[in-house]
Amino acid sequence: MTVTSISTVIFDAADPAALAQFYSKATGWQVSDSGDDWASVEGGPVGLAFQRVDEYQGPGWPNAGKHVHLDLKVGDLASAAKELVALGATRPEFQPGNGDWIVLLDPEGHPFCITA
Repeated sequence: MTVTSISTVIFDAADPAALAQFYSKATGWQVSDSGDDWASVEGGPVGLAFQRVDEYQGPGWPNAGKHVHLDLKVGDLASAAKELVALGATRPEFQPGNGDWIVLLDPEGHPFCITA
């Protein structure tokens, strides 16, 4: 078997539809499916999807329990961080990387990074 590409990255979530809306606004991609138990966003090289998990709690940051995160490439770190926070992301105090990237948390606590 040969894998030719990754089609979708799927996140556990308490509210899949709301998280899909956040990532749609953050990326400019389109919500392609949205419901109580599942939502997805398409428009980039890999789709993003969100599945409902009862009593879901985000992984926290910094935390060894973090399993995966996205890196989003942006034109300007400072302005992108400001826009993403306005959309509902939070910027934790702990920021590794000496300013080469910024760690943010989506509305459900999943960490993601922005980099120029």
